[in-house]
Amino acid sequence: MATVLKPPALSEPEVVTFGCRLNAYESEVMRAEAVKAGLADAIIINTCAVTAEAERQARQAIRKKRRENPDAKIIVTGCAAQIDPAKFAGMAEVDHVLGNAEKMKADSYAALIAEAAPRLQITDIMELREAAGHLIENFAGSKGVGHARAFIEVQQGCDHRCTFCIIPYGRGNSRSLPMGDIVAQTRRLVANGYNEIVLSGVDITSYGPDLPGRPKLGQMVRRLLANLPELPRLRLSSIDVAEIEADDDLMELIAHEPRLMPHLHLSLQAGDDMILKRMKRRHSRQQAVDFCAKVRALRPDMAFGADLIAGFPTETEEMFENSLKLVEDCGLAYLHVFPFSARASTPAARMPQLPMPIRKARAARLRERGEAARDAYLARFVGRGVRAIMETETLGRSEEFAPVAFARPQKIGAILDVHVAALADGKLIAASSEATGQ
Repeated sequence: MATVLKPPALSEPEVVTFGCRLNAYESEVMRAEAVKAGLADAIIINTCAVTAEAERQARQAIRKKRRENPDAKIIVTGCAAQIDPAKFAGMAEVDHVLGNAEKMKADSYAALIAEAAPRLQITDIMELREAAGHLIENFAGSKGVGHARAFIEVQQGCDHRCTFCIIPYGRGNSRSLPMGDIVAQTRRLVANGYNEIVLSGVDITSYGPDLPGRPKLGQMVRRLLANLPELPRLRLSSIDVAEIEADDDLMELIAHEPRLMPHLHLSLQAGDDMILKRMKRRHSRQQAVDFCAKVRALRPDMAFGADLIAGFPTETEEMFENSLKLVEDCGLAYLHVFPFSARASTPAARMPQLPMPIRKARAARLRERGEAARDAYLARFVGRGVRAIMETETLGRSEEFAPVAFARPQKIGAILDVHVAALADGKLIAASSEATGQ
């Protein structure tokens, strides 16, 4: 589903975003840079390359936007455009294609205004070594979060080559933002009223080897929290269990730092060792199970989410059952499930493929198992108190990332102590008379 950052009129750029939270964050930066450059009457499509369906939806959106806005300048960027720029340049509806490096710079949009830019502006992303990280003055959140939560890009790119993944070819190799810059960005966001910061990137657990002193993610998080005692809540985005367990600082913070939220989203992808090997993942099934058990021993209130792929090439029913069982064995509460989507030029695309109906059916079974696990997890909170940050006037998120619904409007961004009265439709229901807090 696309996220649209749409101005009141098309005189300012409209940004349509597909894909991950990192893309949503970058769309905020892109719009700010385009406005800074003075770009008007333009539509920017920020594409995703994770699945073929995401690309199809982007092309569909481009055609729709051209029909609705025949005179607007349409600019296509993002991972799908970076990986296969000719595909988008070949569309009659598209005026310009920008690479993932170019999309973040006001100069790129200024060149479009001056009509001094070629139709394609694409840097070889694999050659980039510059640090990640961008900040805009009045960050507006992403995906409807409003003034509650802000994302900071602390790392970009990936040095690993999972057989199913095309993203490194859209994002480049791993690059880290220096710790001092992260502290400065976070201080600015907290001063602007944000009560929760999310550290994001393509592979944030690979943070640091390219920086002086080779700091790990845990060292950076420790410094960030030490320098910002006024920051109420810090959350990590998707992490890799193969790297995080060896990060002693981070494990110590998980155990003892209450401002680091008790919610980790794990990049697991499968629950069968043979499939993990064929994916070229760096962890085993048992490592994932042991990691979750170890973290829960350190912090019993920890909630886990996970990415899982259903119907990977060669996956048998027995192998898929191991992924189903992983939900219980790891105690997963939130699942992000994909039916396998072959990406051209990846090794997995050359493996024996399963029929699409089997992939979709297995994805549906995984989602069903995930919904049951989520509801069982959320039911534990009924009759108890939670602390929720308000994302909208009537929806908040607990420290464990549980959705909390409110009958009466609350202040967006406020952190409230609430009593949970019930569970309905996958959400905790706050007792209307119990909300107190900042």
